[in-house]
Amino acid sequence: MRISINPYTGKRLFEFTPLTSEQLNKKISNADHTYRTWKKTTFEHRAALIRNVAKILKDKKHKYATIITQEMGKPISQAVAEIEKCAWVCEYYAENAAHQLKDEIIETDALKSYVRYEPLGGILAIMPWNYPFWQVFRFAVPNLMAGNVGLLKHASNVMKCGDSIDAIFLEAGFPKGCFQNLVIDSEKVKSVIENDLVKAVTLTGSTPAGASVASLAGMKIKKSVLELGGSNALVVFDDADLEETVKTCVQARFQNTGQSCIAGKRLLLQRGIAKDFTNRFILEVQKLKAGDPMDKNTYIGVLAREDLSKDLEALVDKSVKMGAKLIAGGHREKTFFEPTVLTGVTKEMPIFTEETFGPVIGITIFDDEQSAVELSNASDFGLGASIFTSDMDRVERLVPQFDEGAVFVNELVKSDPRLPFGGVKISGYGRELSYHGIKEFMNRKTVYIKK
Repeated sequence: MRISINPYTGKRLFEFTPLTSEQLNKKISNADHTYRTWKKTTFEHRAALIRNVAKILKDKKHKYATIITQEMGKPISQAVAEIEKCAWVCEYYAENAAHQLKDEIIETDALKSYVRYEPLGGILAIMPWNYPFWQVFRFAVPNLMAGNVGLLKHASNVMKCGDSIDAIFLEAGFPKGCFQNLVIDSEKVKSVIENDLVKAVTLTGSTPAGASVASLAGMKIKKSVLELGGSNALVVFDDADLEETVKTCVQARFQNTGQSCIAGKRLLLQRGIAKDFTNRFILEVQKLKAGDPMDKNTYIGVLAREDLSKDLEALVDKSVKMGAKLIAGGHREKTFFEPTVLTGVTKEMPIFTEETFGPVIGITIFDDEQSAVELSNASDFGLGASIFTSDMDRVERLVPQFDEGAVFVNELVKSDPRLPFGGVKISGYGRELSYHGIKEFMNRKTVYIKK
């Protein structure tokens, strides 16, 4: 029996009975059976259903936002924004998928030569709890529009979210096997990946989980896409607009109570502004309202599980023992972790080297452009970085030097349906979103017609 528990109240919410092996195999077979007809449907038909999904999300956004808040503690206003973003990705692909997947004409000596984009079949998605609707929709929508079918293995603490998403697609008019939530334990994932009817797998989660899934997929010669952890740097130069930059950096670190792979986790400040910026930053952090996630004014909720808050506390304590100075926050109580700021952080400390998944940030000082780039790149992760400066010549010089999947200038790193999303190094490979993402699980079929 799988049980979801409200991390703020500690109360049991929902119970789910895991699928038996027989039930699981039947769902996979249903997915493959549905795929045989779904892949033949028109883009217009698929778009109409996806637009139905967008309407359902908009009409019932408070219902679904409440489920998110109850299961993983996201402040309700941020949960509503998550549902609205899911509707946006639906509308984006309903409008653009047909054009993105049209035949690509390539001039050769043939009468006609081109590339067709054809779906693969059943795609397994292993999704995390921190954005329990958005992460799923940014996988499901482009793949369904492309003619694939989806199988979801959601995180065990947000099973109601997975169940709700399954119901949304059915309510919108999708055939039963098009998108299915699989209530299974992690031990069953191996058998799903190995099933011949499952053609590819995507995972958003930790680096160890990604390595395991990629190995299993590789053994079966199946495509995989991995969106893993991040330790994004917020690089602030002395010519940045301090007032706006402070606000942006606070949002970059503390939205979703810091539980985001693309959150700005390392604050790198040029020496000349470090003291002033730090003082302003702490004042803004102290304004953040913490409390009941169901209160629309709450900005800092709770972490999704108590073990996560304990792990975060251990990283902070170890860094302090190594010489970091705790200048704000540091208090933990069960799943609540006070917004925390440390200074004097060096690249040897765990607060710098590891992914801090919660409302904690470390500040490191740099002197010049080269040391800023070196500090930002001194990480095994490579998901994204933010640069804050008014010098656009500097931007042109530095962007190519950052080893990241994305560089945002004077803005926090964020996902956008129009832009490809993904990382390098141990942050994973492959891309989601935009026209890049919709092509990840497609057969690029070359067609050559002789004169």
